[in-house]
Amino acid sequence: MSLAVSSSPKKWMSNCVRVLNSFICYLVFIIFDLLDAVLCIIYRYLDERIEGVTSPCCCSKWERQEKKIMMNDEDDDISDSLYERKSMFRKMGLLQFGRKREDSNGKCGGRKVNCWSDCGCESCLSWVNGSDDDYKLHFVVKEPLLATSENCRGDPYENVIFLHGFMCSSSFWTETVFPCFSENVNHNYRLIAIDLLGFGKSPKPRDCLYTLKDHVEMIEKSVLQPLHLGTFHLVAHSMGSVIALALAAKYHNCVKSITLVAPPYSSFEGNDACLNALEKFAGKKLWPMLSAGSSFMSWYEHLGRTVCLIYCRNHRIWERILKFFTRKRDLNFLITDMTRHTHQSAWRSMHNVICGGAKFMDSYLKILTKSRVRINVIQDHSTVLLGREKKFAQNLEHTWASC
Repeated sequence: MSLAVSSSPKKWMSNCVRVLNSFICYLVFIIFDLLDAVLCIIYRYLDERIEGVTSPCCCSKWERQEKKIMMNDEDDDISDSLYERKSMFRKMGLLQFGRKREDSNGKCGGRKVNCWSDCGCESCLSWVNGSDDDYKLHFVVKEPLLATSENCRGDPYENVIFLHGFMCSSSFWTETVFPCFSENVNHNYRLIAIDLLGFGKSPKPRDCLYTLKDHVEMIEKSVLQPLHLGTFHLVAHSMGSVIALALAAKYHNCVKSITLVAPPYSSFEGNDACLNALEKFAGKKLWPMLSAGSSFMSWYEHLGRTVCLIYCRNHRIWERILKFFTRKRDLNFLITDMTRHTHQSAWRSMHNVICGGAKFMDSYLKILTKSRVRINVIQDHSTVLLGREKKFAQNLEHTWASC
């Protein structure tokens, strides 16, 4: 009896804390809803004043209808989480105030490749050359030592494609794993690390939806076809895992093995798969801080754009400040990669790849299972690699050798 009585106050306190936390969370995200709605109107005004036309956003059903027309009604690649995210002020119709139909192609005053709120420095626009059809992904190739078409035994070289995760670049692999491979790999494997569309030094076109299809087609156009890759292994991290599965499902007869590190897998199916994935990967939480940041940037398009306006657009200033305080000439690649994207490329890739990929994952896995492609999954996040590069490289070598 005494145990039951003593535990009752603890249970009551726990329930009170839970209720208070839920109330604070609800209140904070209601405020974010309001701020995002207000910023939608402000950015619409600024875009029209500065560029002559308002940039399309995901606050209205009009944009979704325009995207359906642009994609010939084949909008399965567009995630429902882009337009169906719950917002009190969207339901109230506040976001329709003064809205006019916008130019759906995202180009203002001709072929303008960057928005006024994006950085326009030489580094961020290094991908701009020629026409839109000439856009190619940036990638780094580590050729086999004494490279010819064959090694000393007359065997063809193996190809390995590395795909990075969200808000990273090919540096995620070239600065960590590449230097740790054995002499066997250095002599017999061609290593290819790609900057995914919208990240690193790769193109970041404004009129792109950054769907899985877009990412796969750019890898085909930039890497598979020019390098004439008949067979290859795939290694991918985080968001890159979804793209790797999409690529592997399309080329299931060419893929020899797939290694996925921290894949954002969701078993949800049906019409609500994308929204359920959004709740799973970036549910509205205030703690821990990493989850709060994911929620903030994934649910609020215009608040996220403001963060990119302050941080990404002025990345050169922030980098100088960090170099001054750290007394380092070169910053860690993880810091510099954080700004090497536009708000649009990150926002749309988050929803159309990570959330939108939820409805395709099981079908991709069925294709690969049927084709008996070896899939190696490592479910920890970046900690499985950072600080353990040599061990990770050895695991990769073992996987490739066993195939």
